[in-house]
Amino acid sequence: MPLGLLGKKLGNTRVYDASGAAIPVTVVLCGPNRVLQVKTQAGKDGYNSVQLGFDDQKEQRLPKALLGHIKKQNGVAVKRIKEFRDFSKDVKPGDIVGPTLFAPGDFIDAIGTTKGRGFEGVVKRHRFAGGDSTHGAKGWHRRSGAIGQRLFPGTVMRGMRMPGHMGQDTRTTQNLEVIQVREADNLILIKGAIPGAEGDYVIIRESKKRPKGWKPPVQPVSKKKAAAAAKPAPAKK
Repeated sequence: MPLGLLGKKLGNTRVYDASGAAIPVTVVLCGPNRVLQVKTQAGKDGYNSVQLGFDDQKEQRLPKALLGHIKKQNGVAVKRIKEFRDFSKDVKPGDIVGPTLFAPGDFIDAIGTTKGRGFEGVVKRHRFAGGDSTHGAKGWHRRSGAIGQRLFPGTVMRGMRMPGHMGQDTRTTQNLEVIQVREADNLILIKGAIPGAEGDYVIIRESKKRPKGWKPPVQPVSKKKAAAAAKPAPAKK
């Protein structure tokens, strides 16, 4: 996790590129992130990491142990704290980092908590087709059907998809492109959707599969296509 930020999802909108094409984006408030602690491999912690805090909070609303940890680092009370290992930017406690860690064209991974859906049936939760609507089917339109066997093994198999609680799971969306970085407003506009509802906290980190400087692989050109491209165009009559 070389680079990362804590943020808050504000909503979705669209922006336009130079050619006038509309790009759907998610707006994320990514600052200010305060550096609370810097751990080093040479120190007592034994590894390199940076602790970031986001969204100021009243001191009386924090546990005494957490508040003591923040005060020890001469920091301020915050609502969210996240530790990023192997932070590639050189920082020290008290520094402020923001959306300028990323630039348009960079790829990021967004980590958030999905919206809670409550108790749902198998049709919505697992996309079951359900039963027939005709041919004498009564009362089985949105049910799952049989869930077990007879005498052997005489039990419900583990992992059986059934009705239950849906949502509120941690999910990571990978390889999202940064479209705009608005430093004055501490905003990052990211192409695509991010898990969570408006106002939820999210983690924006440098993409593991597409780090800074990544470029799409060059597709090999077959000999037939290369020969056709090199062949001069016929003269016009």
